[in-house]
This record gives sequence, C-alpha cells and structure tokens, in this order.
Amino acid sequence: MTAIHIVRDYPHCPTKVWHAVIDPRLIPLWTAIGAGAHPEGFATAVGTRFQFVARPKPGWSGIVDCVVLETDEPRLLRYSWTDHGGGETTEVVHRIEPRGTGTRFTYDHTGFTGPGGLLMSQLLGHVRRKMLSVGLSAVLDDLDENGELRPGSTLQPRT
Repeated sequence: MTAIHIVRDYPHCPTKVWHAVIDPRLIPLWTAIGAGAHPEGFATAVGTRFQFVARPKPGWSGIVDCVVLETDEPRLLRYSWTDHGGGETTEVVHRIEPRGTGTRFTYDHTGFTGPGGLLMSQLLGHVRRKMLSVGLSAVLDDLDENGELRPGSTLQPRT
C-alpha cells in the first residue's frame, strides 16, 4: 500500500491553522495551486457527506466524494476520499498540534493500492506538498488571529 505523508511547521497558532483547513471559504484559496477544489456540503460533523469540486481534466470529472469519519477540533480531521467516477476509497487525515510558538500540521493520505495507486499517490503527493508549502502558508499569513482575512488581503474567498 502507498501513502502520502507530509509534515509542515507553521508560525501560527493551532486554532488559526484549523480554521484555514476547515473553512469552506478558505479551502479553495490554498488549494488553488493544485486543482483549486472547493468543498460542497462540508461540515466537520462525523457522517457528513461532501464533495470536493474542481475543474474537470481529461480523464477526471473534477469531483471527489468524501465522508467525515472523525473530528477532534482543533486537532484532527479524518475523511474518506473516493473519485466520483469510482475506484478505491482512500483516507485523508489532517493532524494539528502545538509546536513551540506555532503549529505542526501533518497530512496523511493512505490506502492507495496497485500500480494505479502508486501513480496517483505520486501525482497527488507532489501537488499536496506545494499546496501545503506555498498555498496554505500564504492563506495563514493573510489571516488575523480569529481566522478572518485581514483588510486589504489580495486573497478572495469563495462565496
């Protein structure tokens, strides 16, 4: 089985990181360097069914079906991940923990199997590393301590 494991340290409090990761208006801002997916129907309640919707690409509808499996605010979000066109179900986990004066964010995406799973994990891993290094960092830098975009921010939340 193949997995994606990414750890990033951010100079921001865990509450701010949690907010950026779960706020449906903010998620497309940091995923924009990937496929720019936005969540539809997302809530952190266990059992919530939602979709990530992005621009379609050849061979991909742009839709991922998910179900929230576990939440421990502001430390853990775990959900299933299944391509809307079918295929294996994998699992995504976001772990947020205090680290010095900032936050350690751990992203795990597990359950990829076979040669297709290896290829998918390599593709997604590259994109996720960039999203978490560049995209999420930029969003966090533009948020105030309440998780709201600062006045004058060049980032535009999805309404």
